[in-house]
Amino acid sequence: MIEMYTEQLAGIEVLHAVPAGKKESTLPVVFFYHGFTSSKLVYSYFAVALAQAGMRVIMPDAEQHGARFNGDETSRLYQFWSILKDNIDEFAVLQQALSERYPVDEQRVAVGGASMGGMTALGIMARNPQVRCVACLMGSGYFMSLGQTLFPPRAQEAESLNALAEYDISHQLESIGNRPLLLWHGEEDDVVPAAETWRLQQALVERGLNKQLTCLREPGVKHRITPTALDAASRFFSENL
Repeated sequence: MIEMYTEQLAGIEVLHAVPAGKKESTLPVVFFYHGFTSSKLVYSYFAVALAQAGMRVIMPDAEQHGARFNGDETSRLYQFWSILKDNIDEFAVLQQALSERYPVDEQRVAVGGASMGGMTALGIMARNPQVRCVACLMGSGYFMSLGQTLFPPRAQEAESLNALAEYDISHQLESIGNRPLLLWHGEEDDVVPAAETWRLQQALVERGLNKQLTCLREPGVKHRITPTALDAASRFFSENL
């Protein structure tokens, strides 16, 4: 059995899941991030699965999503890259707020996410060496090149993408390849091309940084999470936390 709560951490509404009776116990922690135009509640099945596996799960709503959404869907479509950057930047304050409120083993903190959440997870991994392991599902860390085709910003918002230049993993591969990393992608993804994942896999292989890499492909799958992906993420965190 598990317990789930909605609460505030650093002023951000999060979904908090734990094994039943373990809220005040020291547990491995997974911060898990949802996809664009979605919410923490839509992705709450990850909270259920990971809490059932014995973890504390923190799922925040991204800026302009879920409890933080102001209702302007048109405006949000042009804020993808600034929202992604906010996600990455907010991780440190969320982790600090969690540590101040609950017992946390700082050596057993992980990050995961799907789609925009997977991109968030890679961005956090590259900038936070204390994170023990990361799972990126149908995401990408090549922000600058992907930004030319995925939600390309209008001229007045171009600086939102440019602000992510130093977050791009193309020059941070050593920070990605030094810890356990799970990459999963559906081969027929029609939103975030699966080639983004194969590109990162190949880059890590070429530099001999793939010793802790698990890269999984799922044939015939478009831009969605499958039971196989959910099981793989749960198993990955269980084995590496």
